[in-house]
Amino acid sequence: MRIKPFKGIRPPKNLVELVESRPYDVLDSEEARAEAGDNEKSLYHIIKPEIDFPAGTSEYDPRVYEKAAENFQKFQDRGWLVPDAQEHYYIYAQTIPAGSPITASDADKTQYGLVLCAHTDDYMQGRIKKHELTRRDKEEDRMKHVRVNNANIEPVFFAYPDNQVLNSLLMRYAQTEPEYDFVAPIDGFRHQFWVVSDEGDMQTITDEFSKMPNFYIADGHHRSAAAALVGAEKQQQNPNHRGDEEYNFFMAVCFQASQLTILDYNRVVKDLNGLTSEEFLSKLSQSFDLEDKGTAIYKPGRLHEFSLYLDGHWYSLQAKTGTYDDSDPIGVLDVDISSRLILEAILNIGDLRSSKRIDFVGGLRGLGELKRRVDSGEMRAALALYPVSMQQIMDIADSGKIMPPKATWFEPKLRSGLVIHKLSEE
Repeated sequence: MRIKPFKGIRPPKNLVELVESRPYDVLDSEEARAEAGDNEKSLYHIIKPEIDFPAGTSEYDPRVYEKAAENFQKFQDRGWLVPDAQEHYYIYAQTIPAGSPITASDADKTQYGLVLCAHTDDYMQGRIKKHELTRRDKEEDRMKHVRVNNANIEPVFFAYPDNQVLNSLLMRYAQTEPEYDFVAPIDGFRHQFWVVSDEGDMQTITDEFSKMPNFYIADGHHRSAAAALVGAEKQQQNPNHRGDEEYNFFMAVCFQASQLTILDYNRVVKDLNGLTSEEFLSKLSQSFDLEDKGTAIYKPGRLHEFSLYLDGHWYSLQAKTGTYDDSDPIGVLDVDISSRLILEAILNIGDLRSSKRIDFVGGLRGLGELKRRVDSGEMRAALALYPVSMQQIMDIADSGKIMPPKATWFEPKLRSGLVIHKLSEE
C-alpha cells in the first residue's frame, strides 16, 4: 500500500476537548446543535454547519457548505486549529473501560491506530477494499464538503492484517506521554494521540505498509469514495499532474484487524405481515429450531443463533443445517440468513434500505433497547444477531462481494477534530 505522512492541522493541546467531536454521521442536526451548545470552538460548526442556521435548515443547502469553509478558515485564523510544521504520522488509541457493555470484560481494552494518508489510486484500483455499497447522493454530499474545504476534515477507518513490527512500534509509543489524552463525555471512552516525528519510525511505518497488498474499509465507505473521487477530479484539472501531489492522498486511521470490536446490529419490525404470533412462530420453525427462553433478556451466543423478542418472551432461534452455506462468504453471514429466511420469506421486507417497516439498533444500546421499543408498542418484534467478525468482513472484501445492508457496527467511533489533512499546502 502506498502511504505517506502529512502536515496535520490540529487543535492546541489545551483546546482539543473543546474542538473534538463525534463523527458527522452518527448524530442528526439537532443533536449536534445541542452538543455544540454555546461552544464556538466545536468541530460541529465545520462538519455539521447547519447548526449555525435556523432549525430546520437542510444540511444540503448550498449555504451550509459555504459556512463549513468559512468556519474552517475561522478556526485556523483564530488558532483553534494549527498546522504542524513538518510531516508526521500520528498514533490514535481508543480505550474501552472495564465493564463496558461492549466487551463485558473486567479489564480495559485499547486499540491502537496509525493516522496516515492513503493514496486515491489504491482505492480506485481496488486495493483499498470495501464491503458495502455506497449511495451516489451520500458520495456527492461528502465530495462537496471535501471540495469546499479543500481538506479531509474527518478520517476514514481502515483495518489491516496484524503486523508485529508495527505493533511493537505502537506499544513503544504507548509507554510515552501522549499529546492528547481525554475521556469523551458521551460514551466514556478514553482517546489518546501521539505525534510520530522520528525519521526512523516514520520510515518503518512507510516500509511495513508498502509490503501489504490491501487495506480494508471498516467504517467510512462514503468518505473514502468521496476523497478518491475528488482526488481524481483534481488530477484531471491539473495538466502537470505527477501523482505525488497532496490531493492524491486522503486521511485514514488504520487499526490491526484483531484489535477491532464489531458489535451486533439488530432489527426491530413494526408488524408481522398480517400473521398472528402463533403463525409467525410456526413459520419460523420451518427453518429454525426454536426454544422459549422466558422473560429474561437472551443474547445469541454463537454463529447462526438469533434471539427473538415477541409478546414479552425471548426465543432462541438456531438456523437448521442446510439453510446456510458456510463455504460462501455471504451465505455464512447471519445478516444474510435473517434477511432471506425471516425478513423476506416471512415478513415480506425486501429492501432493508428503504422499507419503513423495519429499523436498526446498534449493539451499543444493548438488547434492553430492543425490549423497550417492542414493549412500548412502537414495534411488534425484535431480532438480535450474533456479531459479524472482522475475518468475515475481510473474506467478503477479498471475494469482491458486498455485505447485506446494516451488517456491522464498529465501536468506539473515531473522534473527529484531532487532526485534519489539507489537500494542498497553500
